[in-house]
Amino acid sequence: MDRVNLLVISNPTAPHLRLLDQLPEPVNIQVGNDPEFLAAHAPDADVILSAGAKHDLLRAAFPLAKRVRWVHVLWAGVEKTLFPELIQSPVPLTNGRGVFRNSLAEFAIASIFFFAKDLRRLIRNQEAGRWEQFDVDFVRGQVLGIVGYGEIGRETARLARALGMKAYALRRRPADSPEVDRFFSTNELREMMAASDFILVSAPLTPETNGMIGKTEIEAMKPSAVIINVGRGPVIVESALIGALEQRSIKGAALDVFDVEPLPAGHPFYRLPNVVLSPHSADHTVGWINLAMNCFIENFARFRNGQPLENIVDKKAGY
Repeated sequence: MDRVNLLVISNPTAPHLRLLDQLPEPVNIQVGNDPEFLAAHAPDADVILSAGAKHDLLRAAFPLAKRVRWVHVLWAGVEKTLFPELIQSPVPLTNGRGVFRNSLAEFAIASIFFFAKDLRRLIRNQEAGRWEQFDVDFVRGQVLGIVGYGEIGRETARLARALGMKAYALRRRPADSPEVDRFFSTNELREMMAASDFILVSAPLTPETNGMIGKTEIEAMKPSAVIINVGRGPVIVESALIGALEQRSIKGAALDVFDVEPLPAGHPFYRLPNVVLSPHSADHTVGWINLAMNCFIENFARFRNGQPLENIVDKKAGY
């Protein structure tokens, strides 16, 4: 069996790289994040794994990798990874799509309960030593609208349906799914948002999704509705969302992703009482990075055995 030369773009001391010991032999692994190191080893690489280093390192190394047959990105988002040379190349690009669907779906469901049961008010009253009874909302019977019906959207829809909720989803092409009560086309976004009690944004960032939820779409939401973003920050126009939250024209927002990360000190999201803020760590369950590594290791076995790779990215579509 021929030896596979694997070039890993990463800090060599990263603990999760120990899982590479599970790769089937014979394999020659080179790990580094120094541009000179990468330039020296890229020409021999059969496979490139981009595992947490700066994205410009892959862009610099790729043109030198004349024999590379496969590139894998550890994470699901590829908007910072795609560059013209890679897009135009026949080399397949795969990613960690679906690896974190369970943790992000659980975050979405937790956010739904946070607002439906007004958990912030409960905590505030407990801390104040105040006994104050109040009414809360049922979750069952409410509608979850999903923008970006991929792995995360499907798993969240499944959990929502188990709770007695209805699930709507936005999709470019008509589809059939037992987890969704109704599909909406992309030009029906405002209609779906107007009909939803909770809106999950789990779309990737592409030229088509950048800013797709703006002032007009947010104004279509019910005053009692909550928006949850676990996709990418720029899919929602941040200024429009802040305005709606400040004016209380919607009930609230649960956010795991932002236009700028880390979120700058003094940002309005920190002070708004109708926002639940996660520092892009809703998927950081115990062993989370090992899940992403295992996805690569399983795909590597397919590559070694000549089987079709999973999670192939449509480089032109951007996801």
